[in-house]
Amino acid sequence: MDSDLTFHADLAALAWQLDLGADVALGETPVNRYEPVAEGAAVAAPVAAARPVAMAPAPLAAPDTGLAVRVASDAAAQAQDLEALRGAIAAFEHCELKRGAKSLVFADGLPGARVMVVGEAPGRDEDLEGRPFVGRAGQLLDRMFAAIGLSRGATDPALALYITNVMVWRPPQNRDPTPDEVAMLLPFLQRHIALADPEVIVVMGNTPLSALLGVKGITRLRGQWAEALGKPVLPMVHPAYLLRNPAAKREAWADLLSLKAHLRTRS
Repeated sequence: MDSDLTFHADLAALAWQLDLGADVALGETPVNRYEPVAEGAAVAAPVAAARPVAMAPAPLAAPDTGLAVRVASDAAAQAQDLEALRGAIAAFEHCELKRGAKSLVFADGLPGARVMVVGEAPGRDEDLEGRPFVGRAGQLLDRMFAAIGLSRGATDPALALYITNVMVWRPPQNRDPTPDEVAMLLPFLQRHIALADPEVIVVMGNTPLSALLGVKGITRLRGQWAEALGKPVLPMVHPAYLLRNPAAKREAWADLLSLKAHLRTRS
């Protein structure tokens, strides 16, 4: 048999065993692993593996959130329009969520719309499509705002929605974003709001409530008008919450009517 073939076959078999976890060779004498070891007795070291085992990679260093926030603030301030802002976010390398996400989920709807909706973070459907609120929660959101005459597809700013999220990259397994992740992306959101220049901001869920108003408790604070960045803010529960708790739709409808009344008085 060809010696090179034998060598490579043996090497492949050894690699396969290593992958299965067999990284220590057997000793020449049997060892009873169940036998109690007398106190003070030396424990025999295993025979070295046939080849060195790769060491586990060192854990990643904790991100410097302060540096990330400064970089984000500088990049956001230099963006003079929404397209430039999107490019600045795409070039931002300090958020680890970017490594595992498929898409940068920037915005949807009509820039310049009277109402800007700010959600929490992209989910699986949003990550795949690259647009916010396109899954089941997004479909419910569309129906909710259509009931008061607003749509992300409208071309009239008075009837349109502009939609984004605090987080532009999907967190793994749809977990809640960490405070550090929110902090480093907040300058981009603030600049996003300034450039889109909505008349009213609707925050949906605890993440945007905390990011823009510095408080939590969306089910307690929903429907209570506030102000952020010089604009009126209406907190509402996230549509995903309504899917889990249909009884809360009554309160969400009251919030939508409050928004409609607010827009009417300022038209």
